[in-house]
Amino acid sequence: MLKGIAASSGITIAKAYKLETPEIIIERVESDPVVEIEKFNRALEQSKRDIEVIKLKATGRLSEEELKIFDAHLMVCQDPALCDGVIDKINSEMVNADFALDAVAGMFISMFESLEDAYMRERAADIKDVTRRIKYHILGVNIADLSLIDEEVIVVAHDLTPSDTAQLNKDFTKGFATEIGGRTSHSAIMARSLEIPAVVGVTDIMSTVKHGDMLILDALKGKVFINPDEETIAKYRVEAQRYEEEVAALKEYKDKESVTVDGHHVELAANIGTPDDVAAVLENGGEGIGLYRTEFLYMGAKDWPTEQEQFEAYKKVLESMGDKPVVVRTLDIGGDKHLDYYEFPEEMNPFLGYRAVRLCLDQKEIFRTQLRALLRASAYGKLRIMFPMIATINEFKEAKGVYEEEKAKLVAEGVTIGDDIQVGMMVEIPAAAVLADKFAQIADFFSIGTNDMIQYSMAADRMSEKVSYLYQPFNPSLLRLIKMTIDGAHAHGKWAGMCGEMAGEPDAIPVLLGLGLDEFSMSATSILRARKIVNSLSYAEMKELANKALELETDEEVLELIQSTVK
Repeated sequence: MLKGIAASSGITIAKAYKLETPEIIIERVESDPVVEIEKFNRALEQSKRDIEVIKLKATGRLSEEELKIFDAHLMVCQDPALCDGVIDKINSEMVNADFALDAVAGMFISMFESLEDAYMRERAADIKDVTRRIKYHILGVNIADLSLIDEEVIVVAHDLTPSDTAQLNKDFTKGFATEIGGRTSHSAIMARSLEIPAVVGVTDIMSTVKHGDMLILDALKGKVFINPDEETIAKYRVEAQRYEEEVAALKEYKDKESVTVDGHHVELAANIGTPDDVAAVLENGGEGIGLYRTEFLYMGAKDWPTEQEQFEAYKKVLESMGDKPVVVRTLDIGGDKHLDYYEFPEEMNPFLGYRAVRLCLDQKEIFRTQLRALLRASAYGKLRIMFPMIATINEFKEAKGVYEEEKAKLVAEGVTIGDDIQVGMMVEIPAAAVLADKFAQIADFFSIGTNDMIQYSMAADRMSEKVSYLYQPFNPSLLRLIKMTIDGAHAHGKWAGMCGEMAGEPDAIPVLLGLGLDEFSMSATSILRARKIVNSLSYAEMKELANKALELETDEEVLELIQSTVK
């Protein structure tokens, strides 16, 4: 049995399809530049056609945001720095095309891989994927077509590129396991979209598994069993059946209220990145959108999106959600999220630097464009606007002041604006949580961003493996900050939600309920399970549980208390 990271939930049993990457030996050979440039250009055009076909086949199975990965791949094929660099090297050194491409691509890949920024490191994977395809075409090496798999298998690979994952047919590909990758890698995100169980980061799986081996993939606990005995197979067949029945049974909760056994109601909402994500929210009985991450609108563009482009996106989401509330987070860029068309200043710690509302208050025209688009869209639904990364009262007042100015201008222009817009803030900086009672006098609502609040509270980068043990969502210190935020909101008749990963965590729901959280926002696929949990709990008992948890000393003690109290 090998261990990895559960990246896309499920349990499946099937034979291994070992995806071997053809080994190619690239050597420097003195060559005719005219012949080699022609060879390179031909391979480049073939690669573009491949990517367009893969994107076409994946349309309808992947979201619009995920399909944009292939637009990024086409941009790599057209990148002057890469293409001209290869041609210049062929011309100046009179070398073969594959050698020139390998050298130039290697330089770019090394550069991106050395960056701390997770988003930029993903660019290295994109360059690897595309340039490997071009090299194979130059050398006449066959590229595996995973769409041709016609029997039930679990794909085993060192890594699956976006191109590989997009070709998987879920009728035959019952799951996949890779040696590298994490929950946020392209392949993991696509696997969740395709609803294919996946375990990633499984060390040595390629050297351990042979083509045709029988595998059990437990993508709930991150385990891969190789050639298990009949008893283990029988046990996991039962587990798989139970999991499928549980997923099917959850559908009965779609139209139920999110109410406890003693009548306390909470709101279960979803986090989205694009307008296309709304369908999954409605399919899973979401009562609203608790976080619309607008940065993807900016990251997917070639320049700052216009007011009209933004208006169309926001309008689509609001109209689709009808009378259900939609919380839109204003631009949260910086930290680990960058733009190709804007150069951020070099900083020692960009997570604590020039980002989110700090950028917006400095570059007010960018901020005003977004606020105008949101205000115009407000006539089409129930809009809530949320400012991220607020640290001080003055920051919130300044941001809200810009909002009020743009609202007054639009009213003067005769533009119809919604009459029930709420303006609130993310509480992710501990200083804001401590001052929540003061913020609640001027903000309409709070939404707690636990992903950042945990790392800021613990002074521990959540991307750093060495200090990952400090990512402790159940630590009593964090629970006290959450309690302070909720109490501050309630003292002034305001509501408090949560849009961090913690909101959808089954073990966290009981204690968050007891702390008085009003709204839980999570991935759409977590809503039905969360509703089932809420429906089974007593609010009075969870308040007692939360009070006990606040008096404990460690993360482990809190988790043990929850698990021993809630069966």
